[in-house]
Amino acid sequence: MKGTTHGTGCPGTTRAATAAPRERELRRLDVSATAYVQKVERLVHEVARSQAEAVGEAASLLCASLRGGGVIQAFGSGHSEAIAMEIAGRAGGLVPTNRLALRDLVLYGGEPASILGSPELERDPTVARRVFDLAPVQPPDAFVMISSSGVNGSVVELASIVKERGHRLVALTSVQHSTEMKSRHPSGLKLLDLADVVLDNGAPYGDAIIGLPGGGTFGAVSTITSALLAQMTVAEVVRRLLEAGEAPPIYRSSNVVGGDEHNRALEARYAGRIRRGG
Repeated sequence: MKGTTHGTGCPGTTRAATAAPRERELRRLDVSATAYVQKVERLVHEVARSQAEAVGEAASLLCASLRGGGVIQAFGSGHSEAIAMEIAGRAGGLVPTNRLALRDLVLYGGEPASILGSPELERDPTVARRVFDLAPVQPPDAFVMISSSGVNGSVVELASIVKERGHRLVALTSVQHSTEMKSRHPSGLKLLDLADVVLDNGAPYGDAIIGLPGGGTFGAVSTITSALLAQMTVAEVVRRLLEAGEAPPIYRSSNVVGGDEHNRALEARYAGRIRRGG
């Protein structure tokens, strides 16, 4: 009979009843691309403001190294390697830069590629000295080391070796995340404990910034804010070189006319000091 389909067992009614609380929860948590962008924008402005002084200190340290014939050595593992790539060997960046990576054990050290598949590799402090020894490091070089947690064995051990050898060190990390983590290095030290200058990327513990129903978060931010700090630091290095009357050695894109020729001419000044493989 007509009019008998509105009972409590109606599937449409059930779906609507369960959907309503879910939609309210999503609105409360503000799960959307717009919300992510808004949170990132606020964090970017806060990081740029709060880290301006530290960026200047890092730039002065790195500029002194370059003017003394040094190269900037950058290291990051996992996602942090992307920030090392922001610093070393990219268009618009400084030419006298070199990137160290755990894959150097394979590319230059003869280890089998299978070791790179181990999630424990970046936690192993014993690999750090080999990575350092394989790199073309010279006394005037300065280091930028990137790790949002700053607690894994390889990065802490490498930082310890860098300081043992008398190099200046800039750490790019999340102070909040690192502070809330226990070090995975036998010394109990963290990356930020060893640095001459610490740049705080402002990422929260766990990195992600938008809550999920039932707990947990998504929407990582450390890559964005770390890349910002890396580029801010490069900008301040360039400013200092220009103020000193020096022409900054800057890469052009290899995908513009004359880019390859320009870059090769600058790279020749640092033959044997910078690697662009891997």
